[in-house]
Amino acid sequence: MSQRTCLSVILAAGEGTRMKSAMPKVLHAIAGLPMVAHVVKAAEAAGATGLALVIGHGADEMRKAVQKFAPKAESFVQEKRLGTAHAVLAAREAISKGYDDILVMFGDTPLIDAQALAAARQKLAEGAAVAVIGFRPPSPTGYGRLIEKAGHLIAIREEKDCSEQEKKIGFCNAGIMAVAGKHALKLLDKVDNKNAKGEFYLTDIVEIAGAEGLDVVATEASFENALGINNRAELAEAEAIWQARRRREAMLAGVTLIAPETVYFSHDTEIGADTIVEPNVWFGPGVKIASGAKIHAFSHIEGATVASNCDVGPFARLRPGADLKQKAKVGNFCEVKQATIEEGAKVNHLTYIGDARVGAAANIGAGTVTCNYDGYSKFFTDIGEGAFVGSNSSLVAPVTIGKGGYIASGSVITESVPDDALAFGRARQKTIPGKGKELRERFASAAAARKKAAAE
Repeated sequence: MSQRTCLSVILAAGEGTRMKSAMPKVLHAIAGLPMVAHVVKAAEAAGATGLALVIGHGADEMRKAVQKFAPKAESFVQEKRLGTAHAVLAAREAISKGYDDILVMFGDTPLIDAQALAAARQKLAEGAAVAVIGFRPPSPTGYGRLIEKAGHLIAIREEKDCSEQEKKIGFCNAGIMAVAGKHALKLLDKVDNKNAKGEFYLTDIVEIAGAEGLDVVATEASFENALGINNRAELAEAEAIWQARRRREAMLAGVTLIAPETVYFSHDTEIGADTIVEPNVWFGPGVKIASGAKIHAFSHIEGATVASNCDVGPFARLRPGADLKQKAKVGNFCEVKQATIEEGAKVNHLTYIGDARVGAAANIGAGTVTCNYDGYSKFFTDIGEGAFVGSNSSLVAPVTIGKGGYIASGSVITESVPDDALAFGRARQKTIPGKGKELRERFASAAAARKKAAAE
């Protein structure tokens, strides 16, 4: 089958009014990726060499979005919504290019996996003209039933048209099918709209193919694979299923999740073996965690790279561009953005490091801030290897702290500091004996006077 070419036609023209959103339904995200992009990924993993997206509502918005996750996909607009077969034929130009296999999929089924699609394609390779993917829901009520005879699929019957005996069938239509490319257009063109709704139904090609003596079969996938999304409640259900799958994959790959149900991954999260993730950690898009790292509770990581044996959190935020080298530490209530924390460096407490480099083995004291923004532009702070920055210091960029430099606590540093130099950037302390007692007595007397006046 690896030699066979395959076109995936993804139907994504539905308006999704039940989502109560101005955005096209299939652009709503699962794990940070539009649900239609999940469908595209599954198709590509199943060997699709061509992609045709049939779009409608929000066509311009869809085209822009598709460019990001499927730049080679062809887009076709279904001007009028006249049924599923009509939607597939909107991609006639792509179908006519002579692909061996045609996969027909829906953009709102983000949990479909490549194995289910590959199984349907395999049936085509074995000689079937049509392979329909079926599933067994907890209750078949409301679903079209797959009517089989002697191992062949002879019809897809909508529930309202089922006999009492057929309603007992638990094998239902997932809506996804594979069609042999050499038969696809001929079968689709024979679909008519002589039905109550006056629409062209894709499911009709099952009986059309059977009438022509072509082999039609059904394959079975899990209920989750067929789950379609129509509203935000179902979107949340799909997110939960996706997350559960991903957590299990991570744990089986050697990652420790102490409270798996509280950890959230994005579609592209990479996390190495022997990493420990504590409860309530959120991984946004673009995160790569190497082996042996420890991510403490309540950390929020997005667009960041964390090398092996790093220590992050608790309550740490790594924003896009954060790059932690081996054995670096970013501690509690710290934020790092567009900055490199080099090997063995420590950013321990209540600190903001942005647009900066923290050199190897440097130590950043609590409450340190790199002042990188003047309201118009961003500026860089470079902190050298082995430098020590005392607590509650402000480093006003652009500024360089040299290798081994030492910044006294409470300093505001506006000029670069040479290697191994000590820098103070604070007002000189003045001590007045007895003045503290005098101030307390004065303040206490004033407070008592205010209280007496209020009582009168």
